[in-house]
Amino acid sequence: MRVAFHIPNDDLRAAQAAAVAAEAAGFDGVVALENAHGPIPPLSVAALATERVQLGTAVAIAFPRSPTITAHFAWDLHKASGGRFYLGLGSQVKGHNERRYGLEWTPPAPRMRDYIGAVRAVWRAWETGEKLDYHSDAYTLTLTTPNFSPKPMGLPPIPIAMSAVGPVMLRVAGEVADGVRLHPFSTRRYLAEVSLPRIQVGLDKTGRGREQIEVVCGAFMATGKDDEAVAKMREYIRFRISFYCSTRAYWDVLRLHDMEELGEKLRPYPAAGRWSEMAALIPDDVVDLFAIVGRHDELAAKVRAKYEGLADTLSLFIPTDTAPGPLGEVMQDIQKIPMRFGGYPTDWSASQASAA
Repeated sequence: MRVAFHIPNDDLRAAQAAAVAAEAAGFDGVVALENAHGPIPPLSVAALATERVQLGTAVAIAFPRSPTITAHFAWDLHKASGGRFYLGLGSQVKGHNERRYGLEWTPPAPRMRDYIGAVRAVWRAWETGEKLDYHSDAYTLTLTTPNFSPKPMGLPPIPIAMSAVGPVMLRVAGEVADGVRLHPFSTRRYLAEVSLPRIQVGLDKTGRGREQIEVVCGAFMATGKDDEAVAKMREYIRFRISFYCSTRAYWDVLRLHDMEELGEKLRPYPAAGRWSEMAALIPDDVVDLFAIVGRHDELAAKVRAKYEGLADTLSLFIPTDTAPGPLGEVMQDIQKIPMRFGGYPTDWSASQASAA
């Protein structure tokens, strides 16, 4: 199993230091979020300061950027890191696309399929020199002149992972993506009974096997060197869980566990600004259901119990000011857990075919 560490995105010096520390601690990858700040600058400084660790967006919001703009920044990060970049894409929800980005909302699953195909078509034109001639319902791309085309890198293709929550997005991920990033608001049962079967439908549609897609699970983790540190982080995780419980888009998980009543109870709180009261409504057993809770010496066993046979990579959902060094002490035990993912495509024709 692989493990990725979230680096800060609001301070480039801190991001660089965290990436270096995560690499030294033995993490397999570092990722940066897109929220109040973007993921590209922190990953740029991380690319120049590290040598081994994978670098990824977790995620970059796709639709406000044209596929070509996304292709450019991903290309540059891949080149700067010597082939260590992967592109994580997300659609965001309707309200953010319309009211924050000023975009017309269209069904996200077919648009994401077209978007990934467009990005790969641009990369293929740059790397192989073939004519750009991409046509889909959402995007038509036919122009890339020498002045706007980077020189071939001679590196393996850039993997594309997409975030997915709903059934159609999960199927599309199985059809076209090299990886699928699953939300941390999940459980082992939901992963096994809902998310993975929906991904498998997409894999079956395109004749791919489970080993051809990386399942990346966001993982709420309340941990520390001792019980006091665990208790402190548990409260941070409790608040995050309360927020997602209040958001209807995530209630499929609650329904599976007969907990929709909790979501209904919490739903009015954000609009009323009652943020500080929400976490108090989440009991410890609910925290334990959604999160891995335990001291550093307990982590590997708990990760194995929740994710073995289901997940390939964990993307740790912990405060970004958490020092990665102490977690490195247990990283080797987690990395011994078997995964089903066999690896990313190594040639451009194979990568392009998965977008067909």
